[in-house]
Amino acid sequence: MTLGASAGIAFYLKPDFSLIGKEAVYAAMGQAFFTLSAGAGGMAIFGSYIGKERSLAGEAINVVALDTSIALLAGLVIFPAAFAFGIDAGSGPELIFVTLPNIFNQMAGGRVWGFLFFIFLSFAAMSTVIAIFENIMAFTIEEWGWKRKKAALVNAIGIFMLSLPCALSFGPLSSIQPLGPGSGILDLEDFIFTSNILPIGALSIVMFCTLKIGW
Repeated sequence: MTLGASAGIAFYLKPDFSLIGKEAVYAAMGQAFFTLSAGAGGMAIFGSYIGKERSLAGEAINVVALDTSIALLAGLVIFPAAFAFGIDAGSGPELIFVTLPNIFNQMAGGRVWGFLFFIFLSFAAMSTVIAIFENIMAFTIEEWGWKRKKAALVNAIGIFMLSLPCALSFGPLSSIQPLGPGSGILDLEDFIFTSNILPIGALSIVMFCTLKIGW
């Protein structure tokens, strides 16, 4: 088990530059845009709430440092554990909901560690939801003049309904395979958002902030 964990750490931290290509760079950029909420405007919304006494450059450095540190720590937990128990660490969404629970079941004190892991995962998911949700909230309040309670209620209902196809893609809607055999609605939405909307949104924000016709 110790050798497996060491192999997981080596796999995680030892770079293999021969594998770096266009797809890897594109995937890394999409992940960066997603985790920092740069392409969807979440960071811009939070930045607008910061007091004038705070430095945007300083806050940006803090966000990047904290985000990177937490991601590294998560990887140091997942990859050594997956390799130690001989489980594929690249199994996509199943890694969280199928692979890791199996690892915790085989681990000493696994119920405690599993409980803590999914609690922290819930906080991470909520922080992402809040970042994106506040963006929509700010738009409907400022552009349409809605009260915050109305905006929260209407947007919550809308987001819940739009999220159902993705949530059901692993069950009743699993027969829908929009990107070919083995794919699901989640893969389609991930392609649309991560591979298209995020980079286009980030580029649009940069152009808006730097060109004369913009900000």
